[in-house]
Amino acid sequence: MFSRLFGKPKVEPSTLSSLDKLNETLEMLEKKEKVLQKKIAAEIEKAKEYTRAKNKRAAIACLKRKKLYENQVEQLGNFQLRIHDQMIMLEGAKATTETVDALRSGAVAMKAIQKATNIDDVDKTMDEINEQTENMKQIQEALSAPIGAAADFDDDELEAELEELEGAELEEELLKPATSAPPSRVPPAPPIPTQKHPQTPQKATTSQNTAEEDELAALQAEMAL
Repeated sequence: MFSRLFGKPKVEPSTLSSLDKLNETLEMLEKKEKVLQKKIAAEIEKAKEYTRAKNKRAAIACLKRKKLYENQVEQLGNFQLRIHDQMIMLEGAKATTETVDALRSGAVAMKAIQKATNIDDVDKTMDEINEQTENMKQIQEALSAPIGAAADFDDDELEAELEELEGAELEEELLKPATSAPPSRVPPAPPIPTQKHPQTPQKATTSQNTAEEDELAALQAEMAL
């Protein structure tokens, strides 16, 4: 399918050799362009010298040669553009070819895997895996089953006995506060301290009253002002 769409890649000339050749040509054109640029600069300097020497004919000849060099530089620039365009196309074609080859290789590998893998074999393998899983589950159940004296125990009787123990423990917890709880004690109220008024001499009281009266009279005088 891919060969019909894109065709088979050619062996000669290969894409890599073509790109190498184009790179060599591009380098050669760039070198020639540099040489021509130097010649153009030299002709300009000569024309300036002849102009200063009043040799108009020689100066014009230098300018003519400069024009010829400039035309060659322009041609080299066009060649370089064409080579760049060709290189881009070849690189794109190379990427396309490599992509097609990779897809073709993947398709061949997938076809080989499909031929090597039969759906019946896959189903058979899955059945074997499921069977082994079931056998392992049965082995684990057999190993975890009680043996000896533990096999004679009745689970219902053990659960009933456990319920009786739980009921007795709950009853004991309910009765414990009524029988063993210590009597509550109310802390006694702290005693109210009695305030003792110190007895002061009558003379001190009289002097204090006189001082307060003087202070009050001074305050009234200030307010009057």
